[in-house]
Amino acid sequence: MPLAAAHADRWHFPDVERIVAIGDVHGAYDGLIATLQSAGVIDGTQAWSGGKTHLVFTGDLLDRGARSRDVMDLVMRLEKEALRDGGRVHLVLGNHEVMNLTGDLRYVANEEYAAFVDDESRKERKRWYKRFESSQPEDIDQSTVLSQFNKKAPPGFFGHRRAFRHDGIYGKWLLEKPLIVVVNETAFVHGGLPEFVTINGLEGVNVTLKQDLIDYVVTRDFLADEDVMSPLDRFKEAPKLFLEQATAGLIPGEYLDQVQKVIELSDSPLHRGAGPTWYRGTASCSQLVEGDALNRAFSRIGASRVVMGHTSTITRRVQQRMNGKVVQIDTGMLWSVYNGSGNALVIEGDALSVVNQDGRRNLSPVDHPVRVGHESLAISDTAMADLLMTGTIVDANSGGASWKIVEVVNGQQKVFAYFRDLHGTEPAVPELAAYKLDRLLGLGMVPATVRREIGGQQGILQYVSPDAITERHRAVSGRGRDASCSLGKQIEVMYVFDALINNEGRSPSSMLYSPDDWLLVLVDHGRAFGTDPGYPEYLEDIELKVGDQWRAALGKLDNDVLRSELGDVLNEDQLAALARRRDDLLDRN
Repeated sequence: MPLAAAHADRWHFPDVERIVAIGDVHGAYDGLIATLQSAGVIDGTQAWSGGKTHLVFTGDLLDRGARSRDVMDLVMRLEKEALRDGGRVHLVLGNHEVMNLTGDLRYVANEEYAAFVDDESRKERKRWYKRFESSQPEDIDQSTVLSQFNKKAPPGFFGHRRAFRHDGIYGKWLLEKPLIVVVNETAFVHGGLPEFVTINGLEGVNVTLKQDLIDYVVTRDFLADEDVMSPLDRFKEAPKLFLEQATAGLIPGEYLDQVQKVIELSDSPLHRGAGPTWYRGTASCSQLVEGDALNRAFSRIGASRVVMGHTSTITRRVQQRMNGKVVQIDTGMLWSVYNGSGNALVIEGDALSVVNQDGRRNLSPVDHPVRVGHESLAISDTAMADLLMTGTIVDANSGGASWKIVEVVNGQQKVFAYFRDLHGTEPAVPELAAYKLDRLLGLGMVPATVRREIGGQQGILQYVSPDAITERHRAVSGRGRDASCSLGKQIEVMYVFDALINNEGRSPSSMLYSPDDWLLVLVDHGRAFGTDPGYPEYLEDIELKVGDQWRAALGKLDNDVLRSELGDVLNEDQLAALARRRDDLLDRN
């Protein structure tokens, strides 16, 4: 089932007057209907009323929500109705569409399977039960075997799997869909724009990765028809199972090539963070880390903005970041799981607005909140700084001679922070200077830091996650390979920052990560901002990569800005040395 080259003209659509984009529906049928009506693309009878509007779904129509099938049926119908009126409905594949096609069924709810009960034959269910029963130990009683089978294959399971075959009603439909489309100069993708997009371009992604998906599904279906593979063999289990069976000589020779193909295709970028359906770097990495790579991707695919789902917004509203180049539209529509609501992004010319499922219109996308080191907490960086400044100090006893771990509480919100004494009358406060400079640059690596008096002592209070893992522990454990934001890229940015502030104190213990997202957090800047105009010794043999994003950020730090923003935490000599290092970095080729 080779992908036709004729599909190439379906991936780029110029001169569209109105675009409506909706993210991760996840079976929230009622919320979707309300959102589509608010956006003016369907009427009260749920018929298309959007005229020449292009309606774009950025993937994840299904999984978790009970009415996923109804959602897919609606989108399939609207595709046909929109075309008749000169409009378009686009669906780009999300990771959950891919998962359902490949047998990764971790998030399929029993209610979703139940929608396929009438499509499931008793003969088919009995066939696979007999195969399952034969694989179980002989000493297990039949009732236990049946119970285990029904747990793995709830009512409707086999009807669901037949519908997602390459020749099934939803499988055939989904396998025709691209991974990225560009409408005007806006790219629509589920996860983000990783390096794979820059290397392969629009056609490469929509042909190469799609062919991987098609080949996997077709081969898997063939092996199931030949009774070599079962629908019960889940995606992640299949490669290991096949290897064991092949090693034991349990797979007939005529099927070994197909089995090897399934094993190889299981490792396609389509299923990993390096592919556009799973990538979170566009949503998570700071502009200094991701900005240059994003611009390269834009240049490659003919876009100047990307709209994507996959990563739910903390505000549960449509968010924008990187000066509006990135728009996130996954607002947690499935309320029972994500506590959000349906929102549609509307693009008309250069204007962006948002409509909500409750009828609110002309809303504006909100800025992506900074959350350094506290991604798991539903508060912004500004709120964290306020909490540190005004919260009640509950415990400030544990720690060393010059620092303490303190517990700060404000209502239901509780955090832990490091408190460091400020000794003497010297106005220079390197820790606070590093934090303020981080925000000026848009670095997003130094956690919220405030000046506060505790127990009659003036000091610095800095948030640090209690779950944070140091670079030393990360390296020893080998963890972080699945980081949403490349560890290598993050460290390269850290090198330039340390060069700028002349940080002699960088060590693996001052590099922290949250195990949830592996975003780099930088602490312990007490030895930074020396008056030496040079760089710290540890950077002597390291190539500093000062790209376009760094140049833009450094270019905004003129001497007046440095003095007005940092003059209360750095002395004149420190400011002068900082300016010289800034100029030196800007002069680098």
